[in-house]
Amino acid sequence: MIIREYKNEDFDVVSKLFYDTVHSVNAKDYTEEQLSAWARDYDSLRIRKEDSLLQNTLIAEINGEIVGFGSIDKTGYLDLLFTHKDYQRQGIATALCDELEKGFNEIKTYASITAKPFFERRGYTVTKEQEIERFDIKLKNFEMQKKNAT
Repeated sequence: MIIREYKNEDFDVVSKLFYDTVHSVNAKDYTEEQLSAWARDYDSLRIRKEDSLLQNTLIAEINGEIVGFGSIDKTGYLDLLFTHKDYQRQGIATALCDELEKGFNEIKTYASITAKPFFERRGYTVTKEQEIERFDIKLKNFEMQKKNAT
């Protein structure tokens, strides 16, 4: 596996990975209606395309195929973290987080129901359970924080 910096040319693959992952991996924790509202945010990835360049956005590749991506901003807000639906539980999200978390004493993220156990294993704690709204559909997630990350 290679971890590298995001390039604008990665956008189409990354946005498809996001859409596919939400609709498959998160299906056990959210309704179809919720998944559709969340994945509609895929369009918002286009609006936020420049954020991927402004944040520290990393790509995980295996044999030249993009299998995951993640981003963190300068304040320590871990914004995005997604692993390809066919590459789950292979250490990809861990490898991305290991790189993204470097240099921060405190990191904050908003984790889905599906991702919450992953972040808990990494030492994150829930600071707030909440319902957010996407296109008039409510989705449960968790504000989580990790202190003293290296």
